[in-house]
Amino acid sequence: MIVPIRTLVVDDSASMRAMLCSALSADPEIEVVGAAPEPHAARQMMRELNPDVVTLDVEMPGMDGLSFLEKIMRLRPTPVVMCSSLTTRSAKVTIEALRLGAVDFVAKPSGAEGDTERAMTELREKVKAAARSQVRHTPHSARMDPLGPLDRDDQVIAIGSSTGGVDALFALLPALPIDAPPVLVVQHMPPSFTQQLAGRLNGVCAVEVMEAEDRHTLKRGTVYIAPGGNRHMILSGRTVRLVEGERISGHRPSVDVLFNSAAKLGNKAVGVILTGMGSDGAEGLLKMRQAGARTFGQNAQSCVVYGMPRAAAEIGAVEQELDLSAMPRAIITACRSK
Repeated sequence: MIVPIRTLVVDDSASMRAMLCSALSADPEIEVVGAAPEPHAARQMMRELNPDVVTLDVEMPGMDGLSFLEKIMRLRPTPVVMCSSLTTRSAKVTIEALRLGAVDFVAKPSGAEGDTERAMTELREKVKAAARSQVRHTPHSARMDPLGPLDRDDQVIAIGSSTGGVDALFALLPALPIDAPPVLVVQHMPPSFTQQLAGRLNGVCAVEVMEAEDRHTLKRGTVYIAPGGNRHMILSGRTVRLVEGERISGHRPSVDVLFNSAAKLGNKAVGVILTGMGSDGAEGLLKMRQAGARTFGQNAQSCVVYGMPRAAAEIGAVEQELDLSAMPRAIITACRSK
């Protein structure tokens, strides 16, 4: 017998609450136990209903979603899926919510044909993933590990992440030294969100973090975040290319596409697969390992969702599984040992 996931919907819009409740209730694995118009009512409902998952609007009157999320994570850690509009402000707040411990987010429908159905299908899948996730109580602090200088100019680090990946990137990237090899990152997100992610990370890292542009020449001490949306990111020699292509494993940009291109560098590349749903990146990481690259996967204990690393480990793509806290030193040590 399936025990349904008890879900609380929090949104100040009556029409949006109705849409979310209807979409979630259509899945037999999910039970909507309540719907609140604002955080104060939601807090009381959480006490009374003890939901397994909360969907939370990013911006609400009285107490915004970010402030309420902080209270949830401090007082009653619960898996939270944020619901965000596709605006610059909402993207910025959503990035902060993910850093604070929200499991994932869904972009609210834009009104385009088929967009509502896509968004509601995505919401159901993310609520179910959130119910299986590991909730982190406090955000990672940006930290610098004294890893020492590097003297190689021909190496590249490729990283793939999805659900829980924002939090993981805030733990990993600030620990890289200022002269780290170029780092290419695919994090599954819409366009405006990857731009905000790059900007926020740039403020806490010794390395420079930017959203990648087509034909960027790779530089040491620089992290390139793949723009969300319409193109894949690949390596072409020492140049970043953004290329058209079909979705791979349901994603564009796809981690597999990045890793497949990095495999051409052989032992000059390091591949890292972090927390996330699904299997994107597993096949590409295997190609990297077979070509001589060092490959690392985040372990189950430190993943929000142990999906992508598990898929990679099961096919032999992961040379070594590591706790997230050990990942920066392992990456830089691998770069030194080549």
